[in-house]
Amino acid sequence: MTAKTPGTHTTPHTPHTSVSTHILDTALGRPAGGVAVELSVRPAGDAPWAAHAGSSTDADGRCKDLPALPEGTAYVRLRFEVEPYLARAGHPSAEGQGYGAFFPEVAVVFAVEPGEHYHVPLLLNPFGYSVYRGS
Repeated sequence: MTAKTPGTHTTPHTPHTSVSTHILDTALGRPAGGVAVELSVRPAGDAPWAAHAGSSTDADGRCKDLPALPEGTAYVRLRFEVEPYLARAGHPSAEGQGYGAFFPEVAVVFAVEPGEHYHVPLLLNPFGYSVYRGS
């Protein structure tokens, strides 16, 4: 039996909830690097969003440095600033003139459970996108 030091408390470990993402430009068949990503959280459906972290996709299109979510988070929003990337990649604009994006940003909202990891990839092209829960 081990002696407990007076004044110390044993608390159960609270599992961390985490999020990761990556972006694939499906029109070019390659990762989308340099896309700004904002991670926001909220504890309930009617609570206001709170900015939690910002990052940018690396050359492989991945955000590997998003921090664990605060305890009590029930919903997550990932906001991708895709317009600058699409312009840099040379995709035509929605009007067919110049360069830009039909969707200048993509916002994805999803529910989370404590202790789970959520990988949410974005498949992007100039006139559409798709997201899913990956592994």
